[in-house]
Amino acid sequence: MECPEGFKVHLATYQFEKEAEFWWEIVKPRAGELALTWNQLKALMNAQYYSHDVRRTKEQKFLCLKQGEMRVIEYVTKFNELSRFAPNQVATEEMMMDHFEQGLRGEIKQIIAVYAYANFQEMYQRVVKVAHIIDETKIENKAKGRVKREIGPGESNSQGSRNSEGLNMR
Repeated sequence: MECPEGFKVHLATYQFEKEAEFWWEIVKPRAGELALTWNQLKALMNAQYYSHDVRRTKEQKFLCLKQGEMRVIEYVTKFNELSRFAPNQVATEEMMMDHFEQGLRGEIKQIIAVYAYANFQEMYQRVVKVAHIIDETKIENKAKGRVKREIGPGESNSQGSRNSEGLNMR
């Protein structure tokens, strides 16, 4: 949903509570002064609530972000949260998709790398689907492994054949 610049400021500041509301009373433009733009408000808020060291640390976390053992939803949430602190790394949709892909686990990255995506949302949807298929496959393979171990040597499996270890070859 598109929102005019001035209205963004009004909507955001209307939501302020407690400390943020007190802070806004001090910094908001007075009668006769020019209204703040959305970018000016964001810059003021960043200066107030995120010190340079905190912003730099979060930027470094973003640059080093890897999915690792996180689920895709956890990874994309962390990616979106930290990307705010590295705007030059995600200045375009293509840059955002590239950085997101680089942080994915190898098994997911390997599958999605062969596709072209129109936008980040399309890429994200494919990643979710691929991760789901990979998880299902792992569960199925684990279950098959359990069945093979339960059958044991020399016992018949569901197809009626015998394990080679149980055959008496004289």
